[in-house]
Amino acid sequence: MAARSAPSCHLRLEWVYGYRGHQCRNNLYYTAAKEIVYFVAGVGVVYSPREHRQKFYRGHSDDIISLALHPERVLVATGQVGKEPYICIWDSYTVQTVSVLKDVHTHGVACLAFDLDGQRLVSVGLDSKNAVCVWDWKRGKMLSMAPGHTDRIFDISWDLYQPNKLVSCGVKHIKFWSLCGNALTPKRGVFGKTGDLQTILCLACARDELTYSGALNGDIYVWKGINLIRTIQGAHTAGIFSMNACEEGFATGGRDGCIRLWDLTFKPITVIDLREADQGYKGLSVRSVCWRGDHILVGTQDSEIFEIVVHERNRPFLIMQGHCEGELWALAIHPTKPLAVTGSDDRSVRIWSLVDHALIARCNMEEPIRCAAVNVDGIHLALGMKDGSLTVLRVRDMTEVVHIKDRKEAIHELKYSPDGTYLAVGCNDSSVDIYGVAQRYKKFGECVGSLSFITHLDWSSDSRYLQTNDGNGKRLFYRMPGGKEVANKEEIKGVHWASWTCVSGLEVNGIWPKYSDVNDINSVDGNYIGQVLVTADDYGIVKLFRYPCLRKGAKFKKYIGHSAHVTNVRWSHDYQWVISIGGADHSVFQWKFIPERKLKDALHIAPQESLADSNSDESDSDLSDVPELDSEIEQETQLTYRRQVYKEDLPHLKEQYKEKQKSGTSKRRERAPGNSIRLHFVHGYRGYDCRSNLFYTQTGEIVYHVAAVGVVYNRQQNTQRFYLGHDDDVLCLAVHPVRDLVATGQVGRDPSIHIWDTETTKPLSILKGYHQYGVCAVDFSADGRRLASAGLDDGHTVVLWDWKRGERLSVTRGSKDKIFVVKMNPYVPDKLMTAGIKHIKFWRRAGGGLIGRKGYIGTLGKNDTMMSAVYGWTEEMAFSGTSTGDVCIWRDIFLVKTVKAHDGPVFSMHALEKGFVTGGKDGVVALWDDSFERCLKTYAIKRAALAPGSKGLLLEDNPSIRAISLGHGHILVGTKNGEILEVDKSGPITLLVQGHMEGEVWGLATHPYLPICATVSDDKTLRIWDLSPSHCMLAVRKLKKGGRCCCFSPDGKALAVGLNDGSFLMANADTLEDLVSFHHRKDIISDIRFSPGSGKYLAVASHDSFIDIYNVMSSKRVGICKGATSYITHVDWDIRGKLLQVNTGAKEQLFFEAPRGKKQTIPSGEAEKIGWASWTSVLGLCCEGIWPVIGEVMDVTASCLTSDKTVLATGDDLGFVKLFRYPAKGKFGKFKRYVAHSTHVTNVRWTYDDSMLVTLGGADMSLMVWTNEMEGYREKRPCDSEESDIDSEEDGGYDSDVTRENEISYTIRALSTNIRPMFGIKPHLQQKEPSTDERPPVSRAPPQPEKLQTNNVGKKKRPIEDLVLELVFGYRGRDCRNNVHYLNDGDDIIYHTASVGILHNVATGTQSFYQEHNDDILCLTVNQHPKFINIVATGQVGDSADMSATAPSVHVWDAVNKQTLSILRCYHSKGVCSVSFSATGKLLLSVGLDPEHTVTIWRWQEGAKIASRAGHNQRIFVAEFRPDSDSQFVSVGVKHVKFWTLAGRALLSKKGLLSALEDARMQTMLAVAFGANNLTFTGTVSGDVCVWKDHVLCRIVARAHNGPVFAMYTTLRDGLIVTGGKERPARYW
Repeated sequence: MAARSAPSCHLRLEWVYGYRGHQCRNNLYYTAAKEIVYFVAGVGVVYSPREHRQKFYRGHSDDIISLALHPERVLVATGQVGKEPYICIWDSYTVQTVSVLKDVHTHGVACLAFDLDGQRLVSVGLDSKNAVCVWDWKRGKMLSMAPGHTDRIFDISWDLYQPNKLVSCGVKHIKFWSLCGNALTPKRGVFGKTGDLQTILCLACARDELTYSGALNGDIYVWKGINLIRTIQGAHTAGIFSMNACEEGFATGGRDGCIRLWDLTFKPITVIDLREADQGYKGLSVRSVCWRGDHILVGTQDSEIFEIVVHERNRPFLIMQGHCEGELWALAIHPTKPLAVTGSDDRSVRIWSLVDHALIARCNMEEPIRCAAVNVDGIHLALGMKDGSLTVLRVRDMTEVVHIKDRKEAIHELKYSPDGTYLAVGCNDSSVDIYGVAQRYKKFGECVGSLSFITHLDWSSDSRYLQTNDGNGKRLFYRMPGGKEVANKEEIKGVHWASWTCVSGLEVNGIWPKYSDVNDINSVDGNYIGQVLVTADDYGIVKLFRYPCLRKGAKFKKYIGHSAHVTNVRWSHDYQWVISIGGADHSVFQWKFIPERKLKDALHIAPQESLADSNSDESDSDLSDVPELDSEIEQETQLTYRRQVYKEDLPHLKEQYKEKQKSGTSKRRERAPGNSIRLHFVHGYRGYDCRSNLFYTQTGEIVYHVAAVGVVYNRQQNTQRFYLGHDDDVLCLAVHPVRDLVATGQVGRDPSIHIWDTETTKPLSILKGYHQYGVCAVDFSADGRRLASAGLDDGHTVVLWDWKRGERLSVTRGSKDKIFVVKMNPYVPDKLMTAGIKHIKFWRRAGGGLIGRKGYIGTLGKNDTMMSAVYGWTEEMAFSGTSTGDVCIWRDIFLVKTVKAHDGPVFSMHALEKGFVTGGKDGVVALWDDSFERCLKTYAIKRAALAPGSKGLLLEDNPSIRAISLGHGHILVGTKNGEILEVDKSGPITLLVQGHMEGEVWGLATHPYLPICATVSDDKTLRIWDLSPSHCMLAVRKLKKGGRCCCFSPDGKALAVGLNDGSFLMANADTLEDLVSFHHRKDIISDIRFSPGSGKYLAVASHDSFIDIYNVMSSKRVGICKGATSYITHVDWDIRGKLLQVNTGAKEQLFFEAPRGKKQTIPSGEAEKIGWASWTSVLGLCCEGIWPVIGEVMDVTASCLTSDKTVLATGDDLGFVKLFRYPAKGKFGKFKRYVAHSTHVTNVRWTYDDSMLVTLGGADMSLMVWTNEMEGYREKRPCDSEESDIDSEEDGGYDSDVTRENEISYTIRALSTNIRPMFGIKPHLQQKEPSTDERPPVSRAPPQPEKLQTNNVGKKKRPIEDLVLELVFGYRGRDCRNNVHYLNDGDDIIYHTASVGILHNVATGTQSFYQEHNDDILCLTVNQHPKFINIVATGQVGDSADMSATAPSVHVWDAVNKQTLSILRCYHSKGVCSVSFSATGKLLLSVGLDPEHTVTIWRWQEGAKIASRAGHNQRIFVAEFRPDSDSQFVSVGVKHVKFWTLAGRALLSKKGLLSALEDARMQTMLAVAFGANNLTFTGTVSGDVCVWKDHVLCRIVARAHNGPVFAMYTTLRDGLIVTGGKERPARYW
C-alpha cells in the first residue's frame, strides 16, 4: 500500500491563539523591531501588531516556561521543562537558533536573565536545590553553578550597576550573589525589623546598591546592600507578580489587576486599573509587564495580552486572547465558513475566525465544556458538558435553544448526522443517545453495546449507520435512529462514512506504531479529497498520514509545537487548514495545509530547523519495509560493541572481590618476572566494520588501526610503530590536515578519543565523557583545531570538540539510526554533516548544541543508507555514497542528482584537488572528475595485478574496499579482508599488510625450529606467517570449515588442523596440501597436539569432551580418553610421550595415559614434578597465581611457558597479555601486563627459541608478534607494564605522625585527630532544637531572623561593635606540610592557621589577614611566576561537594591587598589537601580528601576546571607541578608515587616503577622536589630520599633523615634541594 512512504503534502504553522500566563511571569517583551515576543505551549512567538503576523521559534521539545530578552533586544533566551531541559538562545528576527545550553538542569528552567552587556546568562533550575547556573552562552559553556535555595526561586536578575553581582528572590527569601572564579556565593537579605519575612515575587536593581522587590502582600521592599532599608506599603493590594525597569522608571503589575508606573526613585507616577477597562473583568491578574517609551504591554493570568498607550491609559487595547487555565477538549468546525469553535474547562465557548486570526465571539457557560458540534446548516451549536448535560446554542447570537440533562457523567463526543436530522451524543457511561433536531431535541434512541466510555463517533453518509470507538479500543456499529447494534459485519461493508474521526478501524490501522496497543492517539480526522489523515497524540505531536493507511507502522510526517496532549484535531470545512488544540497548554494551533508541493516551492518551506528530532520527520518505524540492506551493511548494523565487562570496570570489580578475599592472600606473593615483552609487529587491519581508516602521514608512512592499537607502518623498512594508549577496540581513525596527528576513537563504557602524534606515538589530548559504548566516526576540521565525533549510544550523539583544550564545544543527538560517517565542512568550521542508515543530516553549531536538518530528497531518489560522504569545492556542495552504489550530489540540504558509481555500496570516498576517488564493495577503485560527470579511470583489485615481488598473497579477487587514501603518487586501499594494498597510478598493486578476515581466530602454532607460525580461523583459512624481518604471509589455504586449533609435527614437516565440524586434517607444512583427514566427532575440535620426539601420536581434543589418540604412522585411532565432564580446552604431553594433561571447560585438570587413554589420578604435588613437553594449561598449582582477583567474571583463556620454564605468558578475556614468573604459586601472582588486543586473547605461543611471543586476539582477528626482552636488557623507553592487583603489604618504616595524619578525617563537626578530640557545633549552626534527624543540612549563611517576640519591643538593645582581628598566635603544622612561604624577597612570611591566611612582616612583626575562608585552611602555595607576584592559593575543609557555599574550595588571593581573585568550588568532598601552581602560573592543581583523592587542574583566572581524575585509593599528601612545566606533575602519598601528564582534558598517570633496583619497596612518600633532566626526588616515611628518572626509580639516598622527610623544596636559582624531617634540623643537598 501507499503507506510505505509519508504523504508528500505538508503542514505549516500559521497562527497560535493564546499566551502562557498561568504559572509563568515576566515573559512578554518588545523586541528592537517593535514586535512582541512571548511563548505559548512549546513555541516561541514573535507577533507583529502592525502587520498582524506571527513568526514561530520551534526549537524546544516541551513546554517553554521562562524567557529573557538580550539587552540589545534582538536575541531571546527561552527555557523549557522536561527531564533534560535545555535553554535556547534565538534570534527574534530570523527565528533561528543561535545557541543551545544543555546537560546541566533537570526538571525545568524556571528563570533566565542576561547581564548588562549580554555576554552571560543566568538560569535557575526547577530541581530540588533550585540550582543557579551562569553561562557563557555564545560558547555554550557553563561558568559556574551553585545550589540556589531550598525553596522555589521566582525571579533572578543581574545587578546592572555592579559587575559580577546577582540578586535572586523566591519563597521567603532574597539572596545577593557574587560571582568570583567559578564560585557563586550568596548572602541572604536581612529583613530585620523593617519588614516581615515573606515571599518575594519579583525584583529590579538600581544604582547605589539599591534593589527594589515586590512582595506577596503587595508591598515593595527596598534593599541597600543586603539590608532592608524601607518598604513602600500598599503599592498593590495583592501580590506583585512583575516588575520591569526601563529608562523612565519602573512598572509593576500585580494580582489586583493594576499596573503602576514609578519614577527612578520609586515615587508613584500613575496607576492603570485593567479591571475597569472595556475588556476588563473581575479577577483579572497581571503576570507580566513591559514598559517601553509610551507603550506598555501587559500579560494576564487568563492568556490575554493588552497593549496600553500611556497618554490614553484608560483605553487598553486587547491584542491577543486565549483560553484560560483548565483543559481544552472541545473543537468543532463550522460547515460552511472559515470558523472554528472551541470549548474548555474554563467554561467558555469561543468562536475564532481562521481568516482574520481573531476571536469573534465568546460565551460563558455554567459548566466545563468537553465537546462541541455544529449542525450542517451552521445554525445550531451543540455543547457536551462535564456534568453530563447537553446545551444547544444558536451560532448567530449565542442564545440558548435547549438544555438537556439525561446523564450523570461527562459527555465525550457528539455529532450531527449528515442530513441534519439527528444528534448523536456519546457519554462516559458507555452509552450513545440519539436526539431529533427538529423535534426540539427529543430522544429517539439509545446505543448500549459498549463496555467502556465512548471516545469517537462517525455517521455514515446516508445517516443510517453510526460507528463508535470506546475506551477499550472496540469499534461497534449501530442502525439509526433506533440504536440497534449491527451484528452482521457484511451489512457494513459497503457503507461510506461521512467523516472519519475514529482511531480504530481498518482504514486507520497504520496510525498505530507497529507493536503498540496503547491508547495514546486522542483524535483523528480524515481528508478524503487530499487522501490524508491527521492525528493528534499524547506526546504533543500532530502527524500526517496517507489515507487510507492499512498497515501498522505507516510512514508519516510529524509536527511539534504543542507541549503535552493534543486533545483534538480537525480539518477546516474547505480543507485549507488543520486546527489542533492542546489539553494542558490550552492553546489553539492553526496549520496551513500545503498539498503535493512542487520542488520550486520547497525553498520557502525548507524544513524549519529544530532540535527535537526534526519537525517533519519521516516516521520512526523500523526498516522492515525498505528494500533489502546490503549483506555487509546488515552485518555491520547489528554489531553493538557492547561488552559484559569493560576495562573501566576493573578497579571497581577488584575492590569488590578484594573484600571477599582478604583472608586468602596471606602467603607472600611471587615477584613479577624480570623479562618484559615489547610489541614488534601486528598482522591485520580492521576493515570488516570500519571505513576510511587508513591514511598516509606527512613522512609517507601509513597509519591505520587494528584491535586496540594505532599502527604507523613504514613501508620502506617494513617496520611498525604503535600507539598503545587505547584499552579496547579502536573503531575509527582520522588524520589531521597536516597529516602528522591522528585521532582514534574506541569502544568503552565511557569511550575515549585519543589524538596522538604519528612520529612520537605520544598522546596530545584525550577526549571523553559524552559518548557511550563506543565512538564510531571522527573527523578533523580544515584548520585542524576542531574535531567532530559520533557515538554508538542509542541517540548516536554527535560532539564537536576543541581538542587541544579538551573542551566539548557542542553536543547533540545525532539520529536514531546508526551513523557511519561524520565530516566537517572545510570552508565553515561551524558546519558538519553526518550520514548513516537511511539518513544524511547537515548540522550547524549553535552554542553548546548543534542544529540539524535532514537532507531533502524530493522526487529524485529514495531515502537511502549513506556509507560515505565528502564535501565538494564550495561550502554548499556535498557528495555521499549510498548502499546501492550511487553517489548523491547535494547542494545545501537538497539532493541535486545521483550518479551510478559502483555495484553494491560505495564504502569510501576521498576528495582530491581536481576530482574524487571512490571505492566500493565491487572491489573497484574509481577516479572521477570534479563534478562526478565522468569516470576517468578504474582500478580493479585482482591477483593478476599484483606487482612481482609483492610480499603476501591476495586471498580473493575484487575484495570489498573499505578505505581509500591518496598520496605520494599512489592510492592506498584497505579491504574488508584485512589487507592493505598500494595501487600505483599506472596499475600494479603492492600488498603491504594483511590479517585474517572476519570471524574469530583461535588456532595458533609455532614451528619447532623456524621463526614461522601457523594460524587457523573461523574465516575458513589456514595461514602460515613469517615472523622474521619480512613479516609477511607465506602461504594460505581455504578450508571447507573454520578451524580452532593447529599444531606442527616435531619435525616441522606436517601441520595438523582441527576444524569446527569435528573433523581434522594433516597437511604438508610447506605446500599446505592434504595428507590425511578424519571425521570422528560432531563438535568443534578444540586442541590438537603431536606427541614429542618422533611425533608418533596425535591427541585430538573436542568439545564433545573426548580426546582421541591417533597413531600418525598407521593413521588409526588407537585410544579414547573419557571422563571429562565438559568440553576440553587445553592438552599437553609429557616429555616421554606417555601422559596427557588436560584442562576442561568445567575447570578440571585431568591426566590420561597414552596411547590407550586410561584416566590417571595424580596428586597435584606430583604433577609439577613430571617433565612436560609443553605447558599451555591454565589450571593446577603451578599456575594458581595467574587467575586474577576477578576470576569469576574473567577467564584466562590461554597460557604458554618458555622453553627454559621461567616465564609463563597468559591471555585472558579482557584482552590482557600477562607475564608471570613460573611456577606461579600462591594466589594472585604479580605480573606485567600489556594491552594491545581488544577483547579475548584466544591463544599465546612462544617461538622455538623464546625470542618472540605470538598472540592471537579472537574477535579482533589480529596476530601480534612481541619480542622478548630478557632481564637486565633495558632500553630507555616507557614501560607499559602495570604492577599487579593487590599492592604489597610490606612497607618500609612506620611513623606515628604520618599514621596520625593519614587517619585524620577532616569533617566539620569535629576535626578529630587521635590526640585532641573536639566536638560541638559552631554557634551559628546551632538551631533552636538541634534535632539532627529532621533538619536539612544547614547552610552557613546567617540564620533566618525569627519573628520578633512581643515582649522585647520596649527594651532598647545595645548595638554590638564589630570585632577586628589583630594578631593570631599559632601556626598549623600539626597535619599540614609545605605551608610557610617567603614573599617580597624574604621581607614577609605567609602561612595559615585555623581559617585565616596570615601575612607576617618579619621586620615589624605585624600581621595582616585574609579572612574569606569559612573553615579550616589545609594547604597554601605561592605562585612563582613573575607575572603573578604575591598571588597565593589556599584550600579549605568543607562538607559535601554540592557546589554550595559550604563546599570545599580553593581561594586564590593577592597577599598584599587581600583581594580575592578567584574562588574555585570543587567536587573534592571533605576538603582540599594540596595545591600547586604550574610553571606559567596560569594553572592550579588541587587534590581532595574524598575517597578517590581526586586530582583536579583549574585555569584559575577563569574559574574553569580543565581536568579531573581519581588520584589514588589512598591518601595523597602532596601533588606538585614540575617547576618547568604546565602539563607534568607528580603526586606522592600513602605507598605510592604517580607521574602525571595533562593531555587536553585528560590526566594520564604512570605509577613509579621500582623494578630497576633490587629489593626496593614502595614506601609511603611524604614530599617531592624536582631536578633538571626529568629527575624527581621524593622523601619517604623511613627517612630515605628516592631519586626517579622519568618514572623509574634510579637510586635511593638511604637515611637522609632518621625519621620521616616531611618537606622538600627546590630552589630554582642554585639547584639546591632543602629537606626537612621530623628530627628537626633542615638539610641542604
